[in-house]
Amino acid sequence: MMDNKDLNKESLGLEEHEAETIKESLKELENESIVKQYVGIIAKFISIFAICFSIFHIYTGIFGLLDAQLQRAVHLSFGLVLVFILYPSRKAWRHDHKLHIPDLILAILAGLSPLYIVTQYQELVMRAGAMTDMDLAIGILGVVLVIEAARRVVGLPIVCVVLFFLAYAFLGPYAPGILAHRGLTMSQLIGHLYFTTEGVFGIPLGVSATFIFLFILFGAYLESTGLGQFFIDLANALAGWARGGPAKVAVLSSGLMGTVSGSSVANVAGTGSFTIPMMKKLGYNKNFAGAVEAASSTGGQLMPPIMGAAAFLMAEFVGIPYMEIVKAATIPALLYFLGIWLGTHFEARKNNLQGIPRDLLPKSWVIFKERGHLAIPLVVIVYLLVVGYTPMRAALMGIFLSVVVAMFRKNTRLTWRQIVFGLEAGARGALGVLVACAAAGIIIGVVTKTGVGLKLASALIDFSGGVLILMLGCVMLTSILLGMGVPTTANYVITSTVAAPALVQMGVPILAAHMFVFYFGIVADVTPPVALAAFAGAAISGGNPLRTGVEASKLAIGAFLIPYIFVYNPEMLMINATPLNLLSVTVTAIIGMAGVSAAMIGFYITKSSWWERILMLAGGLMLINPGSLTDITGLVILALITLYQWRKNKSAEAVVE
Repeated sequence: MMDNKDLNKESLGLEEHEAETIKESLKELENESIVKQYVGIIAKFISIFAICFSIFHIYTGIFGLLDAQLQRAVHLSFGLVLVFILYPSRKAWRHDHKLHIPDLILAILAGLSPLYIVTQYQELVMRAGAMTDMDLAIGILGVVLVIEAARRVVGLPIVCVVLFFLAYAFLGPYAPGILAHRGLTMSQLIGHLYFTTEGVFGIPLGVSATFIFLFILFGAYLESTGLGQFFIDLANALAGWARGGPAKVAVLSSGLMGTVSGSSVANVAGTGSFTIPMMKKLGYNKNFAGAVEAASSTGGQLMPPIMGAAAFLMAEFVGIPYMEIVKAATIPALLYFLGIWLGTHFEARKNNLQGIPRDLLPKSWVIFKERGHLAIPLVVIVYLLVVGYTPMRAALMGIFLSVVVAMFRKNTRLTWRQIVFGLEAGARGALGVLVACAAAGIIIGVVTKTGVGLKLASALIDFSGGVLILMLGCVMLTSILLGMGVPTTANYVITSTVAAPALVQMGVPILAAHMFVFYFGIVADVTPPVALAAFAGAAISGGNPLRTGVEASKLAIGAFLIPYIFVYNPEMLMINATPLNLLSVTVTAIIGMAGVSAAMIGFYITKSSWWERILMLAGGLMLINPGSLTDITGLVILALITLYQWRKNKSAEAVVE
């Protein structure tokens, strides 16, 4: 039987130089990939520093956190030093091995600025907001360096949003109408942004400094044990043989990877380099192949329990237990992936695409026998969260277990060197989230200091005339716009701060409001023109990025529809839902997604005409929307279309015979 490595080489025909080209293309899309490589003493220093960063978090996780602002300041200090060393200020410096003086100076200043809060903590508390000239200078320096770090790691979109809000803080008296305010002095703004827990050191950085870092470290160890390849192999064994198998492998593996991944583009790179060439080889159009992986990888950010680390932030912002967030997100996420799965199935049937021969695929029982133990930490961590452990304690247990269970078999066993350098990998992996959270904290600080959040909510309500469906449309467009090119955590922080309050004022349950903006912020990754996941998929498939984005949006149609449904029917989020009601909602939504997916692809039992597609879309939407009348109407429509297409297909077969 051909193993997975053989399958990669012989079935895909993916040469090493092609893989390198793909990696370089993806680096241009995701700033976090542009990490400079050092050698010699500098490389050793970076490794030791990053390992100390992880040890600090493990130590405080076990023995108790520092005071909130101190914990966050040390976290930011470690992170900024690594950012300014690993992410060069100039593109020309990416490929040499020198530590250039400007980056070294910025790294030192970036490390010292948060430590000023640590060393002067008691005095700052005693002064209770009365700032000295030194405080002001350190605060300005800290804010500027956070913005520069965001430019290097996260990219220009979030920097532009941050600068817009900072400008608004100073230019408030000149803002139009309801958005006007008295304006802030430099001292007022910096004092709020840098010396309180309302700005840079606010809730986003606090969550990054506790839950998120440990979960990223947990993910780094899982990846080093080979769990990612285990997911891909398992997906191949379970779905590779089915009609259009490689596309279904992409959906399944991306969903599994999404449980630990924090980036749509990284997910595309991780699974897409394997699945996209397979889809093209099978006969899928290159734009469609890239779109399947882009839509699936984007869905990974919607999949519990991690949800791109946004689940932890949402629990803090909404003020409900983390497991309630996980429960609420489960049915919408499964419906989203079901929609993509059905889309790939109907596309395969339309083009008569078969799966991969079973003798070329790994056997599921062999995969579980050899590497099934790698999934034990994931199972245990979910169990611990369910029974009431804090996310931090659960993550610590997961880190420990991921190392222990890897020792069960020789082929997955980690060496001491791998265990130690897993600490470095975790620290490096946390930098993007850390910087995004710090930058997003600046936005939150301006919003809370100026009161613009409530003003924006009032403006949106006035613009929509108090009509909920119009309000949802406005918030959807706002969330997509704000989410373009922004990573998951910062994406959610921005949309929940700017757009969610408007929905809450309209009477939408707070969890449904936050989940609504979260979904549409994430969907920006596949929505043209700025569709980073689609661009990443096109980079691998060789397709057109814009067409790939359009195809990905069609496949991800569930993400555009489901949020509207759970706003009107919160039962889908398990809010005040009975078991019978929940079962009814789930079953009818599954049937509805089949109708919607068939309408998007233009194929059901046979090729569909324009009017059949419209009816299937209408019937599917009615079934997705819970309610007895809509369910019955939707079922009747889809039943009639099924009967009609079955008879049309039989007639076509009779003519052929």
